Amino acid sequence: MKKGIHPKNYRLVVFKDMSNGLTFITKSTAQSKDKIKMEDGKEYPLIKLEISNTSHPFYTGKMKLVDTAGRVDKYMSRYKSHMEKKKK
Repeated sequence: MKKGIHPKNYRLVVFKDMSNGLTFITKSTAQSKDKIKMEDGKEYPLIKLEISNTSHPFYTGKMKLVDTAGRVDKYMSRYKSHMEKKKK
């Protein structure tokens, strides 16, 4: 491995899956403005995740549509006329 290319400022960070509320602590260099107080009484930086291995369909075996910021609705409204022409 090349020397001097990896960051040295790792710290404990909490990652929270927003779809099911699961939290886990790991080391990371990711920056965050949010903080969370954990069961051990300490406060950690918080990184919010939309999906993790506990909510991803590949790992859970359940199909679930994750629609953040209405992307599906935007797509449908944008291409509505095109889809109607295709049906005819």
